[in-house]
Amino acid sequence: RTARTLSLMASLVAYDDSDSEAETEPAGSFNATGQMKDTSGVARPPEKDFASGTLDVPKAGVQPTEHGSWEDPGGHRLPLAQLGRSHRGSCPSQRLQWPRKEPQVTFPIKEPSRSSLWTSHVPASHIPLAAARFKQVKLSRNFPKSSFYAQSESETVGKNDSSFQKKKCEDCVVPYTPKRLRQLQALSTETGNSKEMEPQGPPAGRAPAPLYVGPRVSEFIQPYLNSHYKETTVPRKVLFHLRGHRGPVNTIQWCPVLSKSHMLLSTSMDKTFKVWNAVDSGHCLQTYSLHTEAVRAARWAPCGRRILSGGFDFALHLTDLETGTQLFSGRSDFRITTLKFHPKDHNIFLCGGFSSEMKAWDIRTGKVMRSYKATIQQTLDILFLREGSEFLSSTDASTRDSADRTIIAWDFRTSAKISNQIFHERFTCPSLTLHPREPVFLAQTNGNYLALFSTVWPYRMSRRRRYEGHKVEGYSVGCDCSPGGDLLVTGSADGRVLMYSFRTASRACTLQGHTQACVGTIYHPVLPSVLATCSWGGDMKIWH
Repeated sequence: RTARTLSLMASLVAYDDSDSEAETEPAGSFNATGQMKDTSGVARPPEKDFASGTLDVPKAGVQPTEHGSWEDPGGHRLPLAQLGRSHRGSCPSQRLQWPRKEPQVTFPIKEPSRSSLWTSHVPASHIPLAAARFKQVKLSRNFPKSSFYAQSESETVGKNDSSFQKKKCEDCVVPYTPKRLRQLQALSTETGNSKEMEPQGPPAGRAPAPLYVGPRVSEFIQPYLNSHYKETTVPRKVLFHLRGHRGPVNTIQWCPVLSKSHMLLSTSMDKTFKVWNAVDSGHCLQTYSLHTEAVRAARWAPCGRRILSGGFDFALHLTDLETGTQLFSGRSDFRITTLKFHPKDHNIFLCGGFSSEMKAWDIRTGKVMRSYKATIQQTLDILFLREGSEFLSSTDASTRDSADRTIIAWDFRTSAKISNQIFHERFTCPSLTLHPREPVFLAQTNGNYLALFSTVWPYRMSRRRRYEGHKVEGYSVGCDCSPGGDLLVTGSADGRVLMYSFRTASRACTLQGHTQACVGTIYHPVLPSVLATCSWGGDMKIWH
């Protein structure tokens, strides 16, 4: 039984061996000499001839021919089957497999890559995945783009550019320009007012030229210095029309020293404040460009030789007119809208603005000596009472039952609130002024009327006298009393100048002053019936 099994196995092996020898190649046939015939009829290079069945594998004693086949030393060409038998332990499936090891890939810098087994059928920029993984090379594919792909890419780039420009415009912070100021700029461009404007002063941060403030007294003011002040009459004519600011004029003030009261101070949104000779010639004496933003407030020092200014750039400057230098420079925590010197101690001033608190500064030390805080957002005006022991502040607080915080009375020394139940109506008060002879003060309200209050606690408001007929409409319209106290004057949002009788509250006169809102009016302290007004249009007028 064992011998019969062994003979059966031998016959099976012989049968299998005969079948493998008789097997034919699918891509071609061999001729008499053993060379394979290519039925495709296409000449293939020897190193790429895989489909034809002839593999270019060198072995010992075999040399390649010019047609790409291999010959033995006897001159016979070897077919694929004979090449396979020449290597012991090999089979057709192993011979036709790709190499298992990844070849070493080199990346030329300047020379183009040569044709090889790995790069003959792929783009020159292609890198095998294995090589990219081991070399840590970033893969990049450069395929030809269709017209549809190019069009979509161009649309995408266009959208990205537009979105980038839109984001760039959103990142740029453009300062807001009020509508009235834009109208003013357009009007000045059309009418050519730039030719009439005077040249600006030195750049911000540079000391202006000294302004000579000598002992000379104006010949118009001299006759009235030692005489009793005459009764104020209504002015009718324009003495000077002052132009020079390139923006709205915020405030104006005559010099408090009577012998030098021919000088007029003006502040503007054009970042400057100016000193004018508004009595003799109407010319600008000096322009001060110390601020980088709008100058909202400026005050003469009681000595008449210095000017304190504050603006929207948070800066405070005390300028000496004779030397042109800054005797004091400080920086506030908020934009400044109002300044007032203490009536007794001239080295102390109060500062208010876009903040919930006001601060008292000492010029000698250059520091804040006291703060006054309330639940408000902005201080509109400040007014001292009782020789500086008390002061009033008007704020922007206005609610439905506005019974507090619109006007607040403070104790200057202790920073305590004396009263906040002064004005009981739902209007803000942009400006306050003190009567020169009576213990009362006036408050300009956004209700288009002037309200009269007592300066003695509890600061009651008069219900009998109310001065109305003008328009405020959100402007910081100022008001003033004549030196004798018999006339009140106020501006109006429609450009008019209105005068009222203090005793009867009747309208005494109306002047068609300016084309735009009249925001400032002030009587001359010495000359009878001389009035200065300023407007949002940037011009000023001296009435006589």
